[in-house]
Amino acid sequence: MTELSRRSLIKGLTALPAAGMVSGFPLIARAAEFSLKYGNNLPLSHPLNIRAQEAADRIRKESNGRVEMAIYPNNQLGGDTDMLAQVRSGGIDFFTPSALVIATLVPAAAINAVGFAFTNYDQVWKAMDGQLGAMVRAEIAKRKLYAFEKMWDNGFRQTTSSKGAVQSAKDMDGLKIRVPVSPMPIAMFKGLGAAPASLQFSEVYSSLQTRIVDAQENPLPIIQVAKLYEVQKFCSLTNHIWDGYWFIANGRMWESLPADLKKIVATAINDAGMAQRADISQLNASVQADLASKGLQFNQPDAESFRAALRSSGFYKDWQGRFGKDVWSLLEGAVGKLA
Repeated sequence: MTELSRRSLIKGLTALPAAGMVSGFPLIARAAEFSLKYGNNLPLSHPLNIRAQEAADRIRKESNGRVEMAIYPNNQLGGDTDMLAQVRSGGIDFFTPSALVIATLVPAAAINAVGFAFTNYDQVWKAMDGQLGAMVRAEIAKRKLYAFEKMWDNGFRQTTSSKGAVQSAKDMDGLKIRVPVSPMPIAMFKGLGAAPASLQFSEVYSSLQTRIVDAQENPLPIIQVAKLYEVQKFCSLTNHIWDGYWFIANGRMWESLPADLKKIVATAINDAGMAQRADISQLNASVQADLASKGLQFNQPDAESFRAALRSSGFYKDWQGRFGKDVWSLLEGAVGKLA
């Protein structure tokens, strides 16, 4: 190798973007037949990316290098709306939107976010690994996207407050609570008698600190990372909404893969999703212990009083009409009667 070619090689390697290095591919290797890009909005340390990395390694190995999946974490390729557009156009090959994100394109995908529908993970996976999940996947397919069989876990959302523990629906009456800018949670908290305020997440800490709002709701790991325990005293494990990630692929790319490679990719991604579910379960337990050690007081309310309040307010009837009876019946088949 000449000195000039050696310099060119070194220059080329040092210019590689950090995102492309994420998957740990050898720096010198034969080109893959299929080089695929996966974008998401979570840091590398999150179980989703740890397990996705394992899937990428497995795919490369079992395909004998024919398929490589490079991971671009932490919004490196844009926000959720940007990445959803990119996976539709083929700018990226894979994306993991939460159900509420993809619901902007596939309204039926929001069905798992119906308030107080699920009381535990047994019900969640019965529904999402069963007929309800299959229905949502079919709706996603109509948008020229392929959704892998197993959803990945984003967790149950819990309620924190500076005023007092939320023991039942009556404790929601008049509660000033921050909610995401999304129609369903806004309607749900109004149905419970609360006073929901839609604020960007970047405003949550200061709004709680200055008592613009008294309460907020998020999965436990978010409460931990954002240090909301510094401005909240109580955490009620309301489990009011469960949300997960659909691992989706661009439809044209997916159809272009030979059958043997589809099987390798799908098996690796679905197996990684199952492992990630277990990771989140363990993470939630450790996070709750950590938050309790920081002074956050936990309680476990009974979901039935909240369901009763939502029935009487017409929340369930309204959303049954929006989703349609067929979709709604699949949800109730997994969780019991709601409307």
